Amino acid sequence: MNILVLGSGGREHAIVVSLAASPLSSTVFVAPGNGGTASAARNVALDMMDAQAVVAFAKEHGVGLVVIGPEAPLVAGVGDAVREAGIACFGPGAAGARMEGSKRFSKEFMGRHGIPTAAFGAFDTADAALAFLDGREAPIVVKADGLAAGKGVTVAATIDEATAAVRECFAGRFGKAGATVVIEECMAGPECSLLVFTDGQRVLPMAPAQDHKRAHEGDTGPNTGGMGVYSPVPLVTADEYACMLSYMERTVAGLAAEGIDYRGVLYGGFMLTPEGPKVLEFNARFGDPETQVLLPRLRSDLVEVMYAAAQGDLGGVELAWDDGWAVSVVLASAGYPGTYEKGKAITGIAPAEAVLGVTVYHAGTRLGEDGVPVTDGGRVLNVTALGSSFAEARTRAYEAADLISFEGKWLRRDIGARMLAVS
Repeated sequence: MNILVLGSGGREHAIVVSLAASPLSSTVFVAPGNGGTASAARNVALDMMDAQAVVAFAKEHGVGLVVIGPEAPLVAGVGDAVREAGIACFGPGAAGARMEGSKRFSKEFMGRHGIPTAAFGAFDTADAALAFLDGREAPIVVKADGLAAGKGVTVAATIDEATAAVRECFAGRFGKAGATVVIEECMAGPECSLLVFTDGQRVLPMAPAQDHKRAHEGDTGPNTGGMGVYSPVPLVTADEYACMLSYMERTVAGLAAEGIDYRGVLYGGFMLTPEGPKVLEFNARFGDPETQVLLPRLRSDLVEVMYAAAQGDLGGVELAWDDGWAVSVVLASAGYPGTYEKGKAITGIAPAEAVLGVTVYHAGTRLGEDGVPVTDGGRVLNVTALGSSFAEARTRAYEAADLISFEGKWLRRDIGARMLAVS
């Protein structure tokens, strides 16, 4: 079948590569795509936020499956329009996407369905939020309620820092996303992600993954969209995994009970606290960069899985996984997650991919006039390596990363460092 993928990041490049490798796929279109997706699919100039344009393109090109990568078109209801047009769509509608699009809704949903999470308060005015902070102790977490491109969360080490974060939100730094602010306790423990495929009733879990959100080594600096990730995660015990999976199943059941037909991926971000796993956040789509280590390890046909989920029929589908390891290191532009320059020529991708087990996924790139890829975002490339051991995969990832050059390139050198002793 012909498939249309919406998005332009490393997540979408990884999705496109897996879909294009399936014997069930014919032409894979990606809108708008990036400098890497063009080698595995057909980039098209299509506004992924324009639901009617997406539907018209899908009909004109005989698309049998639309896969929505990023959160923004999900929250905007593009999935609803695609399904209403009779086209299979992998990704929830606007109602389900509220699990990511509104932190307040997500937290209140967890309360309704008994899903453990951090204690919180939600506020529509700065005065109310600041009054809540009065007398509290740090660290404490301040979050813009809506979508803020992964930059609306402040883990405040002091109440003064939390106060500044609240004022920033209500001053309009994040636009409408900051019109409501969620303040929650800062939970302690390692973080872990568990993603599941779901058809609205059934849940098929993926392998756990561990992202590194802070910009700098030693997990310091501002939050980012993710600077590196690995899978599987040995620190997750069997009991913790069973607990995490039960919460994901409870969430899907809760969505169905509330009349929300959720088809696609549900992402659970967990904190492994001394009291057991608790949910940090839900996302309504594949994580980025988690996708870049999960899909290379998936041995099942991704087209089959996504189409079955979109059709509401995962009953006969089973997931098979490679029993090796995957490590992905993000190469970023100077200044990220703040301001950064674009248009820097990238060299060394081919030698990097010549390293055994390595795939380079393009995140923030485009093709220059001479066909050479140039930087076009803050997170530029995801260097992903497979290996029979964690150490082997990690060594390959860094070996390949060091072969790639562009002006201002930087990366964390400690992705998964703490796991070397336990893998």
